[in-house]
Amino acid sequence: MPVNTSTPLMVRKLLVDLSQGFPRHWLAGKPFRTQYFNALSMSFPVGEQEFIDSVREAAQSLPDSPENASLRATIQDFVGQEATHRRVHDLYNAELEKQGLHNHWQHWAGDLIALGRQHKVPAMRRLAITAALEHYTAVMADLTLRHPPVLAGAEPALQTLWRWHAVEETEHKAVAFDLFHTLGGDYRARVRGYAFAILHFTLMATGQTINNLWHDRVLFKPGTWLDAARFFFGRYGLIWLSTGPLLAYLRRDFHPWQHDNRKLAEQWLSGNSEQYTVVRGPKAA
Repeated sequence: MPVNTSTPLMVRKLLVDLSQGFPRHWLAGKPFRTQYFNALSMSFPVGEQEFIDSVREAAQSLPDSPENASLRATIQDFVGQEATHRRVHDLYNAELEKQGLHNHWQHWAGDLIALGRQHKVPAMRRLAITAALEHYTAVMADLTLRHPPVLAGAEPALQTLWRWHAVEETEHKAVAFDLFHTLGGDYRARVRGYAFAILHFTLMATGQTINNLWHDRVLFKPGTWLDAARFFFGRYGLIWLSTGPLLAYLRRDFHPWQHDNRKLAEQWLSGNSEQYTVVRGPKAA
């Protein structure tokens, strides 16, 4: 397993103003898919802080050797990207609160993280969970970049936000995974972390989406669930598009860059250079 398979990362500032708010049903006027993406945003500030913390803690055990220098540098850039995501989604979530939504996911996840610390969960187990969730977000990121209909009709600022986030999740998708394997993480530990992560993520995503729909007063409308069926099982349904890539993580020889989709990220960046500035990285000088 290579020590570091990721390319150098850039930390970018997104030039999108969320202070003026955005429509309640910003994704093509469709309540279900809007509230699903809103639920995901609600998870990011606490989740991405945990990603940062788990990677930093595990990296303390990384031997100080020349062959690990590149990985150490990439980890610092990973932290920079995730910290930026956390700040942007804090602003996003503040607007959701103004719309009357309640972020329960941050408390569910925060309580779970606190419980793990109370019981002194080993750093490698936390890192395995982070690597698993990074794979999940990378799969979702690929869908939003590869299949434009997933975000078709979205309010422009939020479409930009989600695709910028998808680009950076794509760029750093192997960082936690590479660190896990460099530190000697084995297949069984990786799969256990994945099972834990996917189970809890699915339960929390479902609970928060339903809660959002309830506060949006559309939970019991037939159109909401027709949209849900199309979102998951339609032509570009998430079930069809994500099941294969998600199951790929269970292969013994799996590595995130076996699916090399960096070209998709590069295409979006080159076509949307006015939407961000580079604050750290090769092009920041």
